Amino acid sequence: MTFSIRAIIRAFVAPNHRIRCSPILWSQILSELDRRGEREHEAGAFLLGTIDGDSRKIAEVVYYDDLDPAAYDSGVCILHGDAFSRLWARCRLRGLTVVADVHTHPGGAGQSHSDKENPMVARAGHIAFIVPNFSRPPTDMAKVGIYQYRGEHQWTDKSGLRSSHFFYIGIWS
Repeated sequence: MTFSIRAIIRAFVAPNHRIRCSPILWSQILSELDRRGEREHEAGAFLLGTIDGDSRKIAEVVYYDDLDPAAYDSGVCILHGDAFSRLWARCRLRGLTVVADVHTHPGGAGQSHSDKENPMVARAGHIAFIVPNFSRPPTDMAKVGIYQYRGEHQWTDKSGLRSSHFFYIGIWS
């Protein structure tokens, strides 16, 4: 009964959002990115969860450096091949899938050339978040970059005003 009430309320509160997350989990993700990046270098994570049609729900997080201890050695996020095998194994074990990824940038949240050319998951529909200022608090959600992969190194920008209709952070997630 609780699930159906939650789904009904969510349909009214966030009817067209493509991705959603609880506020507690989102806050933990931002805080941990800040800690892992030491306010000096990029840090990132895969956001695991479920996909139902066009809707994605973030349920768990796995940080890049947990998959590849050398992920931040260059100052930017770089994962080596064996990190992905560990990621897919974790997804299978937990019955989840990668619904998005998130990483930090030192200044703004625009995509770099490398971000555009090297999506963490090169599958149409994948969502990438870029958190500005190495995720140093406070984080203004209007300044977080949100990009949806279309394939062929093409992205749709869902940032700024569009983000409030695309990404829902709330108790009804």
